[in-house]
Amino acid sequence: MKILIIQQKMIGDVLTTGILFEALKNAKPEAELHYIVNQNTYPVVENNPFIDQFLFITPEIEKNKGQFLKFLGQLRYEKYDVVIDVYGKLSSLLISIFAKAEQKITYYKKHTSFFYTSTINRLKNPINNSSLAIENRLKLLEPLGIGFSSLSPKIYLTDSEIKEAKLFLQKSSIQFDKKLYMISVLGSNNNKTYPFEYMAKLLDEISSHSDCQILFNYIPKQEKEAREIYDKCDPITKKCIFFDVYGKSLRSFLAITHHCDALIGNEGGANNMAKALDIPTFTIFSPYLNKQNWFGEVESQDHVAIHLSDYVNYDEHDKEVAKKDPSSYYLKLKPEYIKSQLSTFLSNLG
Repeated sequence: MKILIIQQKMIGDVLTTGILFEALKNAKPEAELHYIVNQNTYPVVENNPFIDQFLFITPEIEKNKGQFLKFLGQLRYEKYDVVIDVYGKLSSLLISIFAKAEQKITYYKKHTSFFYTSTINRLKNPINNSSLAIENRLKLLEPLGIGFSSLSPKIYLTDSEIKEAKLFLQKSSIQFDKKLYMISVLGSNNNKTYPFEYMAKLLDEISSHSDCQILFNYIPKQEKEAREIYDKCDPITKKCIFFDVYGKSLRSFLAITHHCDALIGNEGGANNMAKALDIPTFTIFSPYLNKQNWFGEVESQDHVAIHLSDYVNYDEHDKEVAKKDPSSYYLKLKPEYIKSQLSTFLSNLG
């Protein structure tokens, strides 16, 4: 049996969909499994032992219709038995059609369901205490006779990557006898970013809790915003922050995070990657997001997730308003609400 899984775009989505390959290999070890992803997301699934082959959507394929059609044409020769379209957009629909598989599986959408042989209704609430991101993905395997199993995304680093990251940190004056925390100071956009002043207060709380070292997770184009948060911190906190120590690539960031005691900050791909590295996380969700989408009760032993609804009255109307203006709702999520849980989280790290 030859199976193609499609998951384009975001890093967190590509990483999480990786659980399908483990579930499939466990149930059908003879199956040949291929994965279509955007080329820039490959680092989070690199070395995954359950994936037999990758097919990449490159920037050229995305921008050029001719290149995309050529890519579609090549799929005809692969002779897939099953296509699982996790992405569910026009591009993945076309891929599903051109792959010519007898069985095509995706999530139910009224306007596209007739192109597929099996469509799955998404759960609105988890039934196995995992995140909806995990539970809904595993539901896509039900037409193949594969039920839910307790799996979580994993990232596979090489020994050399881990060693190189440790040497880099040592050369950057990081001491391994002290706690090392990676901070997601910025979200993927402003709507997913905890207010700068509030984040600085949480950083002050972290530095006051123990003799620790702090790294910022940011990319070069975000340096100005990251510096603004740094500047708002107390002088004692600034001494704990190694502002210029960060990964120059996604794989180097992963290897550095492997050596951290925790990742703390805004919800996003970095938090999902830390979990996949078995690093404890403390995550602040944007007010307009549903915490259950990316956090399950089974994670609560090692991970903490914070949402405005944990502290103040917050209903569906608020969620709709927050989608249009999350900043005003973020201001309600005061650091004073969070500090106690953050302190407990840090204490539990030992």
